[in-house]
Amino acid sequence: MGAPPLTDRLLRSWVRCRRRAWLDQFGDQQARQWNAHRALALHDQLRSFQTLLPQKPQHGEAGCAAGAPGVMGLRLRGPGPGGAELQAHPALLERVGGISRWGDFAYRPVLARQGRRVTREHRLQLALWGRLLADHQQAEVAQGLVVAGDGRGFQRESLALGPGLQHQLEDSLVRLQGDLQRTSPPALVSDRKKCTLCSWRGHCDQAAAAEGHLSEVSGIGGKRRELLLELGIASLDGLAATDPEQLATQLEVHGEQHREIAAQLVAQARVQQQGKPERLDSGLALSELDSAPGLLLYDIESDPDARDDFLHGFVVVKRLADGSWPADLGEGRYQPLLALFEHGEALLWKRLRRWLDHYPGWPVLHYGETESIALVRLARRQGATDAEIDLLRSRLVDVHARLKRFWRLPVSSYGLKAVASWLGFAWSQKGVDGARCLLWWRQWRYWRHEPGPRGRASRYHLDRIFRYNRDDNLATWRVAHWLWLQDSKRVAGRGPSPA
Repeated sequence: MGAPPLTDRLLRSWVRCRRRAWLDQFGDQQARQWNAHRALALHDQLRSFQTLLPQKPQHGEAGCAAGAPGVMGLRLRGPGPGGAELQAHPALLERVGGISRWGDFAYRPVLARQGRRVTREHRLQLALWGRLLADHQQAEVAQGLVVAGDGRGFQRESLALGPGLQHQLEDSLVRLQGDLQRTSPPALVSDRKKCTLCSWRGHCDQAAAAEGHLSEVSGIGGKRRELLLELGIASLDGLAATDPEQLATQLEVHGEQHREIAAQLVAQARVQQQGKPERLDSGLALSELDSAPGLLLYDIESDPDARDDFLHGFVVVKRLADGSWPADLGEGRYQPLLALFEHGEALLWKRLRRWLDHYPGWPVLHYGETESIALVRLARRQGATDAEIDLLRSRLVDVHARLKRFWRLPVSSYGLKAVASWLGFAWSQKGVDGARCLLWWRQWRYWRHEPGPRGRASRYHLDRIFRYNRDDNLATWRVAHWLWLQDSKRVAGRGPSPA
């Protein structure tokens, strides 16, 4: 059996993660998990291409021969390193001036980017497309085009595909080919934060847990893992068995911040190894709940690329007659407030303020700093006084910050998903995350006025966004209620108990 062809998709995966490219080629495809990030990219690509070329592109070789302004679906092949075959399917070709085998015109590849800058992944992919396209059309491809956004926010940037970039491409292809010749996948990456974007994340999570990978210890990223490996500490168990004072001394040469964090890393590894939470502060984590008649749970859904906080969702929680707080809210009283561009920010702030004023003095619990920052900035932009800002801040309670201050938990992450799941909470929609929620939002906004199946589907997507946002609020309550229970046991004179 010959060497597998080196494709643009494999190259894209390899740039992101060497292990991912190997799994794409040889892994058990049933172990892959669908994720929304690829669908989001394709949705954004469609909108960008429609702005660049409003007319529908033609297809393949026939489209090129006809001199169409835009062509999709052209399959390119060519020789690669070590006798391997290169294959690519450029997302879009744009007609430009020049002379090619089709006539007095030529084509250049077009790539739609996500994010705010052109990355190495974009450059290498355009370089591969340009290399193969030049041979296929018998005309030089000096530049590629990178586009992003649509409408008035549309951006375009030409990228030179010169010798330097082609040298980088050749080197990358050789290294990709070497990884594909391995009989087992490359090692897990040091910093696994970006693994949440990968369809192989479940597979690699299992491998990381099985080998006690240091990235499983909350607080350890790629740099700290490298420092620990240099000291001969290669696993969670190894870190848990380390003397914290000795580790602090060893890490001090790399900076005071590493010395200060050493004891925390060892303690976190030990808590995860033992599976039991540890109290860090003898005070009350949520003292605001002592006398409040009720509270509001608050969660925002955002489109980070558009800098758009499009949904502000609240759940109302009232204290029970016996003075306790309900453990189970059911679906809770949920209030979603949509923030549409056409309605304007002033109307959003008016609705938010009216809602908050309806429950004067009630604490507003959220998980993470996003909600607090966004709400305070919105209030400032809408002319709120310093006194109003101070009052608003006094009501906002970051459950994540309180949890980190008062407890150390046996979890690999202190994100809402990990902590609430450890406490037994389950989201009502399986496999849904913020990325899929964002995909639904963009589809709803794009197709909501269309008649027929697309319009109906987009309205269903909006309902699912509300359900996901409500569940995030209920998950926040699961964590907050656990903290309140531990506070209650402390007040009653009993020691903390595990979850």
